[in-house]
Amino acid sequence: HEARTSSIMAPKRRWPTSKLHGTSLVSVTQLDVETLEQLFWLADQMKAMVKRDGMCDMLKGKVLGNIFYEPSTRTMCSFATAMLRLGGQVVPVNESSSSAQKGETLSDTIRCLECYADVLVLRHPALGSAKEAAAAASKPVINAGDGTGEHPTQALLDMYTIKSELGSLDSGLTLTAIGDLKNGRTVHSLVQLAALHGMRVNLVAPDSLRMPQHVLDAAASRATGWDAYAQSSELSAEILGATDVLYVTRVQKERFASEAEYEAVKDAFIVNAETLRAAKQSTIVMHPLPRVNEIATDVDSDPRAAYFRQMENGMFVRMALLALVLDADAADKLPIEAGAKRSRGRA
Repeated sequence: HEARTSSIMAPKRRWPTSKLHGTSLVSVTQLDVETLEQLFWLADQMKAMVKRDGMCDMLKGKVLGNIFYEPSTRTMCSFATAMLRLGGQVVPVNESSSSAQKGETLSDTIRCLECYADVLVLRHPALGSAKEAAAAASKPVINAGDGTGEHPTQALLDMYTIKSELGSLDSGLTLTAIGDLKNGRTVHSLVQLAALHGMRVNLVAPDSLRMPQHVLDAAASRATGWDAYAQSSELSAEILGATDVLYVTRVQKERFASEAEYEAVKDAFIVNAETLRAAKQSTIVMHPLPRVNEIATDVDSDPRAAYFRQMENGMFVRMALLALVLDADAADKLPIEAGAKRSRGRA
């Protein structure tokens, strides 16, 4: 019998109890570098465990309430799968089948569903809805997107993907975000975490879709006066040539007041194989998905296209997040891949 060498039971790694334990995650402003380091380390272990065993029973007996008032494929399915792979169960709820159709308030819906679940995940079209839900709940609420506000768990998986693809979250990295930076909640959260790590950020968008100033102010307040960003209405060869992470976003038709306004900017930026000739071979291309036409399919076969790997990473990061929120000792419980040592540096 050949001994299994893919994993070992490591000595107890006495991580401090996560700041995420038992708390709601509404905004990335709640996160610090140490929390990210622990979360990403655990996501690595979740990834190894899934590939090795498929699932574990860490959250056996726990129930996730998956509450989606807006359409979703990746976020909804990855949260549900994350819970199932950790041995828990999922109660799915959508607006069309809930008492919201009868006029029930969001707060009352949350108070109802927390009676049946240990943690609630909420996607809602209204800005500030996650904060309202967290205030009404006595159980943890995780923001899965609140209108044009934030999408914290997308930013977490984005940062994890950058770390996995490029090897670190170094302050020398340059992130270029293009597209709908006004309405894109994913990039609102991502820019704040990029600033926390001291990255330089290029913000490329039509004038009507520029990043809101309050997002940049929030980033600067968290990152000790960070101002390493530049705004442009053109994705120039110079910008692209200096970019380590090209983060492409969809122009969000559902956020526009009229069809005419959307039509005026919908094709502002289209990245294709020709576009990427100006990018470094080490550059990675990311997208929170879904895409419409902003990344041509001829990019999919380019090794620099990381968006499908990024999508898969969402499950591992959400597994780690659910574990830390629901289990104070989660980081000390999994079998660890041989050689997977806790980093003492920045996440």
